[in-house]
Amino acid sequence: METKIAELSAGPILSTIAYSVIGLLMYMIAFWLICKVSPFSVRKEIEIDQNTSLGIIIGAVMIGLSIIIASAMH
Repeated sequence: METKIAELSAGPILSTIAYSVIGLLMYMIAFWLICKVSPFSVRKEIEIDQNTSLGIIIGAVMIGLSIIIASAMH
């Protein structure tokens, strides 16, 4: 009975790293855009004023954006 050892090639690893970097850049740009478009300070509302609903909304937007980015890269 023969056992085959899986060989790692650089192609899939490099493409995974490239897609991860592109996805993170898109994610950061989207968060920056949300902070710039909103008429209030997102950081102040979440950290100082403890606005839980804003944190939930931004979290939901980021999860939705992550699903869209993952689907686009698949």
